[in-house]
Amino acid sequence: MADKKNYTVEDPIGEEVKKFQKGDFTIIGSNAKDSDVIVRPAITYWQDAWRRLRKNPVAMASLILLIIVAIMAIVVPYATGWDLYKVEAINKNQSPSSMHLFGTDAMGRDLFTRVWMGARVSILVALACTFIQAFVGCVYGGIMAYFGGIVDDIMMRIIEIITSLPSLLITLLMMMVLGNGMGALLIAMCITSWCGTARQMRGMIMQLRESEYVLAAESLGASPARIIRKHLIPNCMGVLILNIATNIPGYIFTESGLSFIGMGLQPPAISLGNLLSAGQQLMMFYPSQLICPAAVLCVIVLAFNLLGDGLRDALDPRLRQ
Repeated sequence: MADKKNYTVEDPIGEEVKKFQKGDFTIIGSNAKDSDVIVRPAITYWQDAWRRLRKNPVAMASLILLIIVAIMAIVVPYATGWDLYKVEAINKNQSPSSMHLFGTDAMGRDLFTRVWMGARVSILVALACTFIQAFVGCVYGGIMAYFGGIVDDIMMRIIEIITSLPSLLITLLMMMVLGNGMGALLIAMCITSWCGTARQMRGMIMQLRESEYVLAAESLGASPARIIRKHLIPNCMGVLILNIATNIPGYIFTESGLSFIGMGLQPPAISLGNLLSAGQQLMMFYPSQLICPAAVLCVIVLAFNLLGDGLRDALDPRLRQ
């Protein structure tokens, strides 16, 4: 009898329009059997970030371009067959050709090989500086935020003193004192840059240190070092990765600028800054010696910047859909 029950729909003035029966209706979307089924698959934060990054064509193009640049920087110096340092006066200052794709420099050395070797050195310097900055900033900021109180006050005053000094002036002074070697360059470029990362980590960890899992770890007797290393810093990895991606192009520019003005790596060491400095001296007569390394430098920095913008969107949990 219930199946034959009629349902009547009336218009606003009370006239009967049509009669419906229960069999006229079909349940769609869910029923009692699948009401608890989760339609969307469970994915982690990093899987969701990668999914959103893949949907960003500019960021993916930049990532592919950086992979190509990395392969070129690794392979080209060994694959071309040209000696990086051998002087061949008979081939000096040649224009780009099928034999020398970027031409040759004032000493007859293949510029294509030297440009990619310089790109390798510049990228490695930037990656090393970024790693040092991230490591020191994480440790320093984690200690500040976790202990707080007088420890936080003293360590923050140290950061304020360091950041109040002109970073470029400190870098130049360190290079003058320590020399033009690779180690001196790393120290000079990182001596003040970690302060920004330390402040970022301090702010993030101060928000996380009152979380339930941190209190549970403390109750179980975990040491402060273990809590910072295992619980606090891993939950700040999104911000840290974004910080790393956006700082790499700055380090590349800084290294190139220092080498360009003669304060960074010096010949016979090869870097994009050295090649730009040598090309600038012959720019009026052989512009390719300046244009080629400058173009490679711009492509690398632009790709890192665009990838950093994509990571900023992908790692923001507020944009999760």
